[in-house]
Amino acid sequence: MSSTIQVRVDDELKRKSDQLFKDLGTDTTSAIRIFLTQAVANNGFPFEIKRTDYNPYAATSEEMLLDKLEKSRKSASQGNYKSADSVIADMRKKYGI
Repeated sequence: MSSTIQVRVDDELKRKSDQLFKDLGTDTTSAIRIFLTQAVANNGFPFEIKRTDYNPYAATSEEMLLDKLEKSRKSASQGNYKSADSVIADMRKKYGI
């Protein structure tokens, strides 16, 4: 059985979210379903909620990006990584899919 959830949002927010999720290869309904699934799996919000002036979407300089990439390569060369297959297997096990 399925239940229906109705949420009122501003037209502009709906338009922008529809486009965002379309660009990500899904739709708003599926994104909301993903959010709810993750909230239940995390027993709370599936992300940190806090006030901050930090904007993760702000432009990153080329120098900063290259520095982050170098740190990632160094970490990976020390064995600090998981294969995509391993990550997918962990997710399937955790969520029973």
